[in-house]
Amino acid sequence: MMHSCNFRVYYEDTDAGGVVYYANYLKFAERARTELLRSFALNQVELAAKHNMLFVVRNAALELLKPARLDDLLTIETEVLGFKAAAIELEQNIYLEKIKLCNIKIKLVLINKDFRPVRLPDFLKKVFSKV
Repeated sequence: MMHSCNFRVYYEDTDAGGVVYYANYLKFAERARTELLRSFALNQVELAAKHNMLFVVRNAALELLKPARLDDLLTIETEVLGFKAAAIELEQNIYLEKIKLCNIKIKLVLINKDFRPVRLPDFLKKVFSKV
């Protein structure tokens, strides 16, 4: 199973030529991960406040294949590749219609307020097992 959501490219996302600035693909991917959590009635604020947990990016690999442009409607698909004790590995692909524009492989680590790794609780394992 895969999570999918759409985002429009706005003027603020582009460079002077109307092409999406490379770092903004990472922002689109971040928004898609937030929407994935929301689709399971979870959010970052609640995870931090109630469970003392935050997701942080450990590493990200970005491959740009084709440019997105102003006013394009992009689809971001997120797939869970696997998880370990305190980490989740994801692949996120960004499409314009059915043309792949960008591939992102990302590793997230769950930490507490002291920036120490935290084991993934069962409720998060269940959520990410459904993606």
